[in-house]
Amino acid sequence: MPVRTRRTLPLNWLGVLPFAIFVTLFLIMPTMKIVVGAFQTPDGSLTLDNIRGLFTPSIMAAYWISIKISLASAILGCIIGFGVSAAVVLGGLPQWIRGPLLTFSGVASNFAGVPLAFAFLATLGPVGILTVFLKTQLGLDLRLLGFNLLSFWGLTLTYLFFQIPLMVLIITPALDGLKREWREAAEILGASGPQYWRMVAFPILFPSLLGTLALLFANAFGAVATAIALTGSSLNIVPILLFAQIRGDVLGDPHLGYALAFGMIVITGIANTLYIWLRARSERWLK
Repeated sequence: MPVRTRRTLPLNWLGVLPFAIFVTLFLIMPTMKIVVGAFQTPDGSLTLDNIRGLFTPSIMAAYWISIKISLASAILGCIIGFGVSAAVVLGGLPQWIRGPLLTFSGVASNFAGVPLAFAFLATLGPVGILTVFLKTQLGLDLRLLGFNLLSFWGLTLTYLFFQIPLMVLIITPALDGLKREWREAAEILGASGPQYWRMVAFPILFPSLLGTLALLFANAFGAVATAIALTGSSLNIVPILLFAQIRGDVLGDPHLGYALAFGMIVITGIANTLYIWLRARSERWLK
């Protein structure tokens, strides 16, 4: 008579169980509800009218503004963050700067929402500390110069507070992966510094840079609390339009709100998939 063996879950999987439950309850299930709701009518029947509603001029304009803000903050965050990381890793700055910088970047990359909006309003708002100082002490009126925190560039500047640190955290390991032997070999072959960066370093780092750009884009596109707390309804972007739909202030069809969220999921999903694919390609060189 064959002996029955009882299959048990390995104990080392128990540590992952709380995370799996958390992800299922607060990520997978809400996402599935949004996806299903985007293709349903209020009575539960299937329809494509909610998806068609995304192509109305006002909603398309909101998506376009959100894409431009996300792309602008991602590009600026990549450029500035790369410069900061390169200065620390390759620029010969004292090593004691690296630890505090990475620690601050870890904190600042997660600093968003109402606290971040309040910090920028208190600094660069209409009666912010820096705004008042420039006007009273230096005679520079930011309003007359065309700057408004509650605008496209104002929100982009606010997003840079967490975009730059996130870029620093991601690109620093990639810069650490550049082997000294590659530079020495290029110098032996007669390559100058700019030639080394153009022909060796940047081609190796390019997948990491492009992947990080995609991740920063997704990070900004999905930022909801900061945009709402900072601009309210003065800027027509998708997160604010979605927030208004949830509150029931503007749109009367909740399933159109599901479609708005579904469109955000698709866009951020494409950006994150691109980041994962490009990161995997870059790690082949940096191992």
